[in-house]
Amino acid sequence: MNTYRWSVRLKLGLIVLAGVIAVASLLYTQRLVDRLREREQALIQLWADAHAEVVKAQRQSVNPHLSDFRALEDYLRRVEQGDPPARPPVEQLARYQQAVDWAQTMPPTNELNFILNEIIEPNRFGIPAIITDSTGRHPRFWRNVEVPDTLSSLATKDSVALRQLRRRTEEMAATFEPIPIRVDLSTADESITARSGAQFTQYLYYDESWLIQELRIFPWVQFLFVGLFILVGYLGFSYIRRNEQSSLWMGMAREAAHQLGTPLSSLMGWIQMLRSSELEEEQRAEALDEIENDVERLRRIANRFSDIGSQPKLERRNLVPIVVESATYIRRRLPHRGQDVELAVDLPSALEVEVNQELFAWVMENLLKNALDAIQDETGRIAVTGGREDGRVYVEVEDTGAGIERRQWGNVFRPGFSTKKRGWGLGLSLARRVVETYHGGTLELVESTVGEGSTFRVELPDS
Repeated sequence: MNTYRWSVRLKLGLIVLAGVIAVASLLYTQRLVDRLREREQALIQLWADAHAEVVKAQRQSVNPHLSDFRALEDYLRRVEQGDPPARPPVEQLARYQQAVDWAQTMPPTNELNFILNEIIEPNRFGIPAIITDSTGRHPRFWRNVEVPDTLSSLATKDSVALRQLRRRTEEMAATFEPIPIRVDLSTADESITARSGAQFTQYLYYDESWLIQELRIFPWVQFLFVGLFILVGYLGFSYIRRNEQSSLWMGMAREAAHQLGTPLSSLMGWIQMLRSSELEEEQRAEALDEIENDVERLRRIANRFSDIGSQPKLERRNLVPIVVESATYIRRRLPHRGQDVELAVDLPSALEVEVNQELFAWVMENLLKNALDAIQDETGRIAVTGGREDGRVYVEVEDTGAGIERRQWGNVFRPGFSTKKRGWGLGLSLARRVVETYHGGTLELVESTVGEGSTFRVELPDS
């Protein structure tokens, strides 16, 4: 398995995962903000209702029977002292009864104290709020606004505090509809109702608390960091890609020079031989045949590089002759290496697949040359086997070379990686690209042991 490719996929996966997490965080935060907003709206409504009750209680606390209560108190004191006064007249008893009835309609003081002490005064929530009169222009009460919480700060019509409160009220009105606070002052005593007015209205303007505002900013900060992470990852991948392309183009140039160098050198040798006047007719014919072979070799090399630059045409062919021809070409090079290397080919009679003959021959030559270069001893063996397995055609190249360390298995197909001192690190990379990109197959290092050898496997779809 190509760990280099998997590492790139892993990094891309991490970037995608970071983006998904950021989006999920944004959605979750938005949902949390919506819930907090609903809660704050409920709290601000409760605050408005509490304020209305306090105002109502304060308005109703004006005692219209103060003189009657004092007379009743004086009467009861004299009774306790044993000096009972004369029985009050009927009309005075009626006023006492009205005073008692009025007192019974008053709200309990513990409820009023709870509203004052637990809801309004401690400011248990950090929601900015301003209460104005019915016109919405004159602030009467405010909380969590950067203005001193005293009416004395509004002593003058053009005071700085008043301008700040009005500007803040306009900002709040643009965000949320103000909540009307309607105080009903109607009582059983019509004289009080007539004197105070049956109802009056105030408006409560409010905004989001600092918690919601910070929660709204948090996902965008997270997006910023994720964006920076993706940017750094993109730049890193771009750098790796440019280096890979640079290595690929450099290797392609060297591979082209190497591919062309062998037949050109051979052509130059045969031309020098033909110029000799002592050359016999049989030798001349042999030289011409070899020149023709070298020219054919140059044509095939040109076709290979042309096919790599375009979409090659696949034809259903038998792989066996292609593999045998590539092995024969490598065998011609064995005597020049001064080694006793055996190259054995054991294939069925037919392995037909959709294949481009020139490119697949290049793949086999690269695998065989790689196996030959891996053999560092005086003797060695290269075995080419193949067959059909699970609906796919495979060809394996096994050598008795130096082998590859397990931790380097993933790097052997990376452009520029080579275990040879003079290697370019391009042959296996190009071979894998040809197999995977143009043939839809796979090329893998399936086994390798240091000091014992390696086995490469090519699989092509049998369709």
